[in-house]
Amino acid sequence: MRHIVDARGTAVSLPDRVGRVVSLVPSLTEWLVVAGVGERLVGVTDWCAEPAGALDGLARVRGTKNPDLAAVRGLEPDLVVANAEENRKLDVQRLEAGGLAVFVTMPTTVAGAVAELRDLAAAVGDLPGAAALDADLVAAVADAYRRRPARRVRYACAVWRDPWMWLGRRAYAADLLALAGGEPVLDDPATRYPKLELETVAGLAPELVLLPSEPYQFGTADAGELAGRFGGARVELVDGRALTWYGPRIPAALAAYRELLEEVA
Repeated sequence: MRHIVDARGTAVSLPDRVGRVVSLVPSLTEWLVVAGVGERLVGVTDWCAEPAGALDGLARVRGTKNPDLAAVRGLEPDLVVANAEENRKLDVQRLEAGGLAVFVTMPTTVAGAVAELRDLAAAVGDLPGAAALDADLVAAVADAYRRRPARRVRYACAVWRDPWMWLGRRAYAADLLALAGGEPVLDDPATRYPKLELETVAGLAPELVLLPSEPYQFGTADAGELAGRFGGARVELVDGRALTWYGPRIPAALAAYRELLEEVA
């Protein structure tokens, strides 16, 4: 038996070789597959969709917020992978109470995400692609720090509507945008995703308004509406997975958002 400490500071007890893994986090499912988990991945959520085609035939255990805990237990995993934001604390506690090992991630920065993936790789073990992935991510983050521009683009990023919710400063996506050259116009000390009406955010005069494809699927109608409400701001529909999925997407996401912000600057 061995112990690996997760983002909660919890020492997760694991067998010498993890033979069966269930992932409750779409981005970490993608990372596990790319890192080479192979047939040891035995269960994923309904929202786990990438890499395309690689998850065909795997057991589905419902959603990230309402996993079928009985189905998870029935798969007899050596390790369940979870995230503090994607998954409910109660579900993690119930799985642990049932004797399952749960490794929880909760990065709020890009560099922190890379470090947590390294810990997860140690927890899973036997991942032939993990070291190369880690090297790529470390290099991408270091390059982003070196290239951070002096001129910061003031942005607002919506994450939901009805009610309108926005990206604050203390979330992973905000740090990714900061590395790419962005500066959020709002900062609510009470929450990472403040609820603010359009008029309030428009009054902060962002240069750029981002509308991601997830978790709320913003579309052209939303973009048209906000273009009329935000005056001279540029309104962009953007890839939500690039913004919030940490793992193999990090290098391309940093490059794509840096390019967009450079256009606005």
